[in-house]
Amino acid sequence: MAKKRPQTKASRPQPTGRGRTAGADEPVPVVGAREPCPCGSGRRYKACHGRTATHAVTELVQRPFEGLAGECDWVALRELVPAATARLTLKDGLPEGVPSVTLATVLPMAWPALRRDDGSVLLGLQNDTSSGDLSRDLADTLTRALKAEPGNPVGTGRTASGVGPRLQDLLDPAAPFEPEVRTGFEFWIPESAENATPEVAASLERANSAAIPTVKLSGTDAAYWCETPEKNHLRWVMPHPEEKLLDALARLHAAGAGSLGEGTRLVGSFRAHGLMVPVWDLPSGMGAEECEKPAVEFAGRLAEALAADTPLTGDERRARGGLTNRQVTLS
Repeated sequence: MAKKRPQTKASRPQPTGRGRTAGADEPVPVVGAREPCPCGSGRRYKACHGRTATHAVTELVQRPFEGLAGECDWVALRELVPAATARLTLKDGLPEGVPSVTLATVLPMAWPALRRDDGSVLLGLQNDTSSGDLSRDLADTLTRALKAEPGNPVGTGRTASGVGPRLQDLLDPAAPFEPEVRTGFEFWIPESAENATPEVAASLERANSAAIPTVKLSGTDAAYWCETPEKNHLRWVMPHPEEKLLDALARLHAAGAGSLGEGTRLVGSFRAHGLMVPVWDLPSGMGAEECEKPAVEFAGRLAEALAADTPLTGDERRARGGLTNRQVTLS
C-alpha cells in the first residue's frame, strides 16, 4: 500500500493569500470551480461555497465523452490538467459571426462559457453540471453560447435528462482533438482586448497561483507529467477496459516491469468518466522530457501484457489486489 495517495485533481487547495477569512455576513466572490475558495477555508470553491444546493442527477452517464475524438484527453482536461485549450470543429460548420469555438479547462469566475467581443466562443469544461450526462450539459451550454450576444458570459443551464443534443451530435468526429497545455490562464484575455475587469484579473491571479505545472507527453496518447513540491507524477488516461487493464498492469508489476525507470513507481490509479488513469510517482528531478522514452517503452510492454490471455499467477493476483486497493474514483 502506498503511503501517500496521488493527487486527485488538477490543482491543490490553497489559501486566498489575503490573510483573512470571509465573515459570516460577507459575500464570497464567485471563482472557478477548482480555484481556492475565497472564504479562506483551504478547500476548492466547488467543495465549499460553490457547492450547489441541489443537483438534478437522474441517470449518470459513465463515459460521457465516449465516441468523441480524443476521449482520453477530454477526461484529462476535465479532471487532471489545470490550464489547457483545444479548438472544436462543429459538424455543421460555424454559424455566421462565430469565427471559432475553443474548449477551455477553466474560465474566469466559473463561467460555463463566454461569447467574446469578436464573436468567438470559449466553452468551459471544469464546471459543475445540472444532470447526470456531462456531454449533454456541455452541448446545451455550447448551443446557448453560439446564440449569445458577443461580449457576454453564458450562465449555467438546467438540462433535463435525456433531452437535447450531446457533444457527439454537435462535434465533427473526424476532426482531431489536439489539446494545448498552457502554463497559465492568460488566454482568458485576448491580446487585442483592453485591461481586464478587476473581477477577471483577481480570478486570473487565483487560478495561476493554484495551477501546478503540467506537460502533455508527445510520444504517447493522453499521458500528462506534472510537478508538485514533494515529487513529480505521470498521470496517463488509458482507453482499455478496466478489468483487462488491471490484469495487464498486474502482470507488469509482478514482473518488475511496471515502473518508468529508476526511482519511479506505479502507485495506483484514478477512475474518471469510465476510464482508468494509472499514476506513477517520479523523482523530483525527472522532468517531462525524461519521461518520454520510458513512457514509449512502457506502452510497448503494456501492449504485450494486454494481449496475454493466460490466467494470472499468484504473484500477479496479489499485485492486482494491491492496484485495486489503490484506486481513487474522481467521477
